[in-house]
Amino acid sequence: MSFFITDALAEGAPAAQGDPMSSLIFFGGMIVIFYFLLIRPQQKKTKEHRNMVAAIGKGDEIVTNGGLLGKITDVGEEYVTVELGDNVKVRLQKQAVMTVLPKGTIKAAAK
Repeated sequence: MSFFITDALAEGAPAAQGDPMSSLIFFGGMIVIFYFLLIRPQQKKTKEHRNMVAAIGKGDEIVTNGGLLGKITDVGEEYVTVELGDNVKVRLQKQAVMTVLPKGTIKAAAK
């Protein structure tokens, strides 16, 4: 017997096993929680964005994902032309449109 090190004693009883049904219920509950807190809200947000992009038209005032504020002058299948200022036009993918603004927002923001 050492003075500084205590002796290790092994236990003869095996570790207790839990009920497998309670483990399945726990993991099933975790999946349901993840679905309602993470997956479902993201799917809803994606669907709203898809509908908003499908509804944009000529004359709408938008904000892009990059933060550009402009007015749509032309709408194509996958691209839109956005007028950012006098004689400044850019072509963007429709998916780059983040928000459609109310009419007159650009004039109010220019002041």
